[in-house]
Amino acid sequence: MDIHSDNPDHGFQFPGDFELSAMGAAEAQLHQRIPQVMAELGLVVDPDATRSRPSSKGTYVSVTVRFRARSREELDAAHEALRALPGVKWTL
Repeated sequence: MDIHSDNPDHGFQFPGDFELSAMGAAEAQLHQRIPQVMAELGLVVDPDATRSRPSSKGTYVSVTVRFRARSREELDAAHEALRALPGVKWTL
């Protein structure tokens, strides 16, 4: 069964700007590693839209980056690469 939307604004639109958040251990230096990994994938991160938020006890950190993906494959590759980083628990 094929599902089609009447509204072209539904779902992801490529190319497009996306935000990706990675959560993990504070000592993993994710705020430095994530932009590096994205650059290695050929994805340009907007440095003005990069934010980091520690957990209440400071044990974990959430790092969010905004970047442009030209295809679903690039978006999926970003998630996969960040999930593979030591210290990352999950991505959104």
